[in-house]
Amino acid sequence: MDTKAFKRSLQQSENYHRKGFGHEAEVAGVMQTAYQSSLIQEIRDNNSRLERGAVTIRLAEAFGFCWGVERAVAIAYETRQHFPSERIWITNEIIHNPSVNQHLRDMEVGFIPVEKGQKDFSVVDSGDVVILPAFGASVQEMQLLNDKGCKIVDTTCPWVSKVWNTVEKHKKRDYTSIIHGQYKHEETVATSSFADKYLVVLNLQEAEYVSNYILHGGDRDEFIAKFSKAYSAGFDPDLDLERVGIANQTTMLKTETEKIGKLFEKTMMRKFGPENLNEHFQSFNTICDATQERQDAMLSLVEEKLDLMLVIGGFNSSNTTHLQEIAIDKTIPSYHIDCAERILPGNRIEHKPLGADLVVTEGWLPDGKIVVGVTSGASTPDKVVEDTIDRILAMKAAAVA
Repeated sequence: MDTKAFKRSLQQSENYHRKGFGHEAEVAGVMQTAYQSSLIQEIRDNNSRLERGAVTIRLAEAFGFCWGVERAVAIAYETRQHFPSERIWITNEIIHNPSVNQHLRDMEVGFIPVEKGQKDFSVVDSGDVVILPAFGASVQEMQLLNDKGCKIVDTTCPWVSKVWNTVEKHKKRDYTSIIHGQYKHEETVATSSFADKYLVVLNLQEAEYVSNYILHGGDRDEFIAKFSKAYSAGFDPDLDLERVGIANQTTMLKTETEKIGKLFEKTMMRKFGPENLNEHFQSFNTICDATQERQDAMLSLVEEKLDLMLVIGGFNSSNTTHLQEIAIDKTIPSYHIDCAERILPGNRIEHKPLGADLVVTEGWLPDGKIVVGVTSGASTPDKVVEDTIDRILAMKAAAVA
């Protein structure tokens, strides 16, 4: 399939909408009430610091809603304003935040049901409005919706689209796209749909395995089994790793993506010689600015003397999980929650340790004066951060009383 030609054709269709519908004023009030916070603005204005009683809150310099997320949510709200009586669907969560997605449900936006791991688009009729979320949608989904005669509202983040363009360049030169990401994540699913040949690596360890295979060969069956769900149809590691290009899921750790790119650059130089590098390796900067800023801010924050770290964001949010990893690497007691309600009475907190299921920890707030670091993922509204801080302050105040 000529994905570039299809996308160009789709974008020229009268049923395709990439921008808002001119209802910014109506939406602005809703966005401000639901997502913005005067307390958070006060803390920002005070050098990202708040002192109340025995508690000092230290906010990361960059956190929370990014431009791409805010844009996607605003367009989704505008869509309901513009199509007040039509049935509206969304192909996935608009972003990885439970409160934001619940607001859309409250506006009678339907989420495409999933049966046995497969989306059931039979619920969608011709003329229905379908929103593509900030992570994008696969080419196959877009084609199906276009064939159904749906009105498509595309809120895909421009940074994600930039990665798609990179993958298209790989395909044009017959390169295999090595994508740093989670093969099941909807963004990576969408990105890989624009590729011809691809392989998804989760981390540097998997990348090193692939690098070693390129340089020294290995057990082909073991390779195929190891990446069984993470490569394109017909992928052959003995044939398809001679020319590679690097791409990434925009929410992955910036430092790891850079290391993976450097690893494959060195690998191809060793394999084919420096003079032939450009014939066997391609790399473009596809690291999202917002993801990078939040990770850099977190790296700076964890250098301070903190008693604990609170990371706020959806449990299925990749960029939030990577912020949690940074705190863990510094051995700071860290708690990942998705909303303020996870802070429970009696100095308890329900949180998600990295790579594990939800647990409840007793006595998580230490006695006496404490310094709490706070950050949030790019899909987390400031209002959720405010509600969380309010609970911490109330809990410490009650303990002192």
